[in-house]
Amino acid sequence: MKKKYYLFEMNSLLLNIISLVLFFVMWFISMAIVGSISFDNKTLGYVMLLLLPYFSFHEVLHSVGYVLHGANFKNITYGAHIEKGILCCLCKQRVSKKCILISLLYPFMFIGVITLILGIVFHNAILIILSVMNISGCSGDLIMFLSFVGLKDFEYSEYDNPLAFGLYSSKDLSKTKFFGLKYVDTKEDLEIKDLKKVSFSKTSIGAFVGMIILGLVMIFL
Repeated sequence: MKKKYYLFEMNSLLLNIISLVLFFVMWFISMAIVGSISFDNKTLGYVMLLLLPYFSFHEVLHSVGYVLHGANFKNITYGAHIEKGILCCLCKQRVSKKCILISLLYPFMFIGVITLILGIVFHNAILIILSVMNISGCSGDLIMFLSFVGLKDFEYSEYDNPLAFGLYSSKDLSKTKFFGLKYVDTKEDLEIKDLKKVSFSKTSIGAFVGMIILGLVMIFL
C-alpha cells in the first residue's frame, strides 16, 4: 500500500481537563512531600515573570530533541497562540518514531520531573510552581507519547495547524483509535504554507505584556 499522511487532531477540551487534573495531582503530591510553603505576592510575581521564559524553554527543548535525533533545524518553527491555549514547536518534516518520542519527553523530564524534584529538595516555591505548571502543560505531549509508543512503521510530521499532525505510513491508520486524538483526513502530501521561524498571535502578545506588568506590580508593590 502506498504511503500516505493520516492526519490527527487533538481534542483541546480534553487536553485542558487533563492538564487541570495533572496540575492538582502533582501539586498535592508536592505539598504532601514538602509540607507547608509560604506563597506571598512577591513569589507569585516572580512566577508571572518567569512563566513565559519557562514555557518558551519547553518548546526549545522539543526542538533540541528533534535536532539531536534527525531533524533539520531550518524545518522547525515556534509559535504562541494563547487564544487556542498553546505555545508550540512544529517540526515541518518527517521524523522517525524514536525522534518524536524523545522530543515529546524532553520538556516533561528536564523542566518538569527533574526540576520538581529539585524544587522539593530545596523547598523552592517558585521552582515547584513552574515545574508543576509545566507538567500540567505536557498533557498533549504525554497523550501523543502513549499513543505512538506501541505504533509501528510510521514517520511523524507537523504542518501549520498547531493542534494537528500527520502520521506517514503504508498502513491504513484511519481506523486507529487514539485517546484524546481524532482522525480528520488522509492526504498524499502536507501543505506547509507558514514557514516563519517565530510567530505570535496578537492575543498572545497582549497576554505576555499583561503577565509582565502584573508580575512587576506584584513584586514591587
